[in-house]
Amino acid sequence: MSKSENVKIPLSLLLRIIALLEYWDIAKYDPVIQNDYDNVYGALVQKRQRLELRETYSKIVCAETEDARHFARIEYLRQKRLVDEN
Repeated sequence: MSKSENVKIPLSLLLRIIALLEYWDIAKYDPVIQNDYDNVYGALVQKRQRLELRETYSKIVCAETEDARHFARIEYLRQKRLVDEN
């Protein structure tokens, strides 16, 4: 399998996987496994954040009024800053 291939999974499954990973306590496992866990968990959380950011951006595009567009843009920029910090 090529490393550049992507797969589609339902959002509900992604959220369930993240919740499951948050539940597990891996402190007693080998450091190599802990590192793999951190990498996988971090990548999935980052994916969730990017999906949420895209949803927030769509609210700017779909806003019916200038005020709604303005507030949607403020929320988008706030969320984007949080994602960029991570």
